[in-house]
Amino acid sequence: MSTQRAGRVLVTGGCGFIGRAVVQALLDSGAEVAVVDRQMPETRIDGVRYVAGDLSDSDVRDAAVAPGTEAIVHLAAATSVLQSVQRPAPTYADNVAVTQELLELARVRDVGQFVLASTNAVVGNVGEATITERLPLRPLTPYGATKAACEMLMSGYAGAYGMTTCALRFSNVYGPGMALKDSFVPRLMRAALDGSTVTIYGDGTQRRDLVHVDDVARALLLAWQSGYSGTAIVGAGRSVSVLELIDTVRTVTGRPLPAEHVAAQRGEMPAVVVDVSHSARAIGYRPSVELADGLKSTWRYFLDTVGDS
Repeated sequence: MSTQRAGRVLVTGGCGFIGRAVVQALLDSGAEVAVVDRQMPETRIDGVRYVAGDLSDSDVRDAAVAPGTEAIVHLAAATSVLQSVQRPAPTYADNVAVTQELLELARVRDVGQFVLASTNAVVGNVGEATITERLPLRPLTPYGATKAACEMLMSGYAGAYGMTTCALRFSNVYGPGMALKDSFVPRLMRAALDGSTVTIYGDGTQRRDLVHVDDVARALLLAWQSGYSGTAIVGAGRSVSVLELIDTVRTVTGRPLPAEHVAAQRGEMPAVVVDVSHSARAIGYRPSVELADGLKSTWRYFLDTVGDS
C-alpha cells in the first residue's frame, strides 16, 4: 500500500458502487472525506461529511466544495451507454455541464487537484488492437463523447490554471457492492442464485478486461497521492472471453449456470484489451486481484446481500 497522506477530499457519487470503496480507501489513508450524492446511504460512515443533492444544483455544489477542500474525486455521472443514446441531452448535462461547473468552482476556491472517473470508451472501437493512452479520442456514443469532453476540459484547466487533473479510464469494474448494477457480472451472479439461463450474444469469444473494485479504489487513491496530471488506464491488464468468464463463475459458485447463444448485437466490440504499463509508471498502479478471487468475493457478497433462492 502507498504512503499515508492527509488532506480534505470531496468524492462525488461517493455513495455508489465504486464511491463507497473509494471513500473507505481515502479514510484508511488518513484523508478527511466529504461525500456528495443524490442518494444517502442507510448507514453513514463516522467522520465523513455528507451532502445530499444533485450536482446540477449550484447550492449543492456550493455546500459540497467547502472551503479548504484540496481535491475532488469526481465519480458522479450518467454511465449508461444505452441511456446516453436514447437521451443524449440529459447525459451531456449530467456529465459535461456538471464537470465544467465543478472545475470552475475548484478554480475559484483554489482546489488544486481534480481526479475524474473516465472510460476507455473515449477511444471507440479499435477492434482487436490494444488500448493505450496514446490512441486518439474517437468515441462512438454520446456517453463516450461526454467523457472525452470532460477530459478535454480538465486538460484546459490544467494548462490555463495549473490545476492537477487526472483522468482514470476504467475498464469493466466488478466486485462486492454491485447488486443494483445490470452489467454482465451481476447478471451472472443473479443467474447463479436463481438457476436461470444466461444469454450469450454471438459465439462468446468476445474478450473483456474485468477489473475488481478494490483495484479501482486503489488506483484512485494512488492518483490523488501521486499528484499526476494526465490520463491513465485502470484495468486488469488481462482480457478473458465471455465463455471463459462464465466457466470461472461456474467454478466459483458451484452452480451449472446454463447458457444460450443468441445473435450478436450490432456494433459490439470484439475485444477490450488494455495496456496498464503507463499507469504503473504514472501513478504506481498495478492490478492485484485475480479474476477467480475477485469473483469469489463478489459471489459471497451476492449470497449475503441478495440471498440464495
